[in-house]
Amino acid sequence: MVKSMRNTSNYKSLPYNPALKDRATALRKAGNLAEILLWKQLRKHQLLGLDFDRQKIIGNYIVDFFCAEKFVVIEIDGSSHDDKYEYDKIRDEYLQSLNLTVIHFTDNEIKNKLPEVMEFLKNHPALQNQGIQQ
Repeated sequence: MVKSMRNTSNYKSLPYNPALKDRATALRKAGNLAEILLWKQLRKHQLLGLDFDRQKIIGNYIVDFFCAEKFVVIEIDGSSHDDKYEYDKIRDEYLQSLNLTVIHFTDNEIKNKLPEVMEFLKNHPALQNQGIQQ
């Protein structure tokens, strides 16, 4: 598989809050089961040759996974999101205002239907070659 180069102009064009760096690092190290399972499928360009980052800081938020080449965010919604509907809605609107595509999966979907999740991602228009690139 051919490794794609990191699109640093896309990567660096996003707002970044350096105060969240320690929190993002802690989240990466802690990693819940669903995140680890999905990361094993995304890392090292395994999904369509794309480069993903884990626990990426965008503005005042930390997203679970980010692909700079395609401007796509993947979020895993576990029980920590149960009482955060309004917060998640505001976060998604902010991310979308940056021309990011936000894809959500539940914790359960990742744990119990990972092959279907991966097939969905492989066919998602935002991750295809004809998808919008910044």
